[in-house]
Amino acid sequence: MYNARFTLLFHRLIQLQNNDLIWFMQERKYSIKNWAKDDRPREKLLSKTPMSLSDSELLAILINQGTRDRTAVDLAKEVLQMGGNDLQELGRLTIKELMKIKGIGPAKAITIAAALELGRRRQARLFYPEKVSVKDSREVAVYLQALLRDHSHEVFAVLFLNRANKIRHFEIISQGGITGTVADPRVILKKALEQEAVSMILCHNHPSGSLRPSKADEELTLKIREAARYFDIKLLDHIIVSEDGHFSFADEGLL
Repeated sequence: MYNARFTLLFHRLIQLQNNDLIWFMQERKYSIKNWAKDDRPREKLLSKTPMSLSDSELLAILINQGTRDRTAVDLAKEVLQMGGNDLQELGRLTIKELMKIKGIGPAKAITIAAALELGRRRQARLFYPEKVSVKDSREVAVYLQALLRDHSHEVFAVLFLNRANKIRHFEIISQGGITGTVADPRVILKKALEQEAVSMILCHNHPSGSLRPSKADEELTLKIREAARYFDIKLLDHIIVSEDGHFSFADEGLL
């Protein structure tokens, strides 16, 4: 009886050891550390240039670590697939959407979102550096398109300018649904006073692509213009942007 129990325990121990060995081999198989040095994303970036890495390799560096059965590169490829292997579409994914991928938790999703936002802001600065004085609606519209292009819903934002007509601050004031958003003039003027703004430019996007302002857009613009006058703050423009172009209230004589 004791021999049978000993034999059973012995076989169970061997089985556990084999399972541990299999797990260890899987860990080695899926770990980037076991790749050739030239194939590891981080080492590749150090020895070469960022341009030499694929999109998935760059994304894998942000993801940092894989899971038990998938490398960071595998996860990166799935993230890219969720965005249709298009970086522009990837920029439109929300943190919640990224977290639908098994192995992408809050920390990884937030890191990816932060990196995409930095890229978005860098692109906007290329179009319109904030140290440059605002001159015309077209230049401002290109700047705003870069900042707002990845929003699938309507957002209302404001550019706060100093006495030299340079952008002092950009802030999204409110976010709405696919068809519209509501902006509170009191919130906008409070922000303007906090930023010591002398003038400001209202802006919002139209995800539908239409550039025609609604009656509500026109009424809100006039309400904010009149309220701003009491604080000696000038409303320079209200610009609507979409992927197809822009609409300027100032250019169209609506201010």
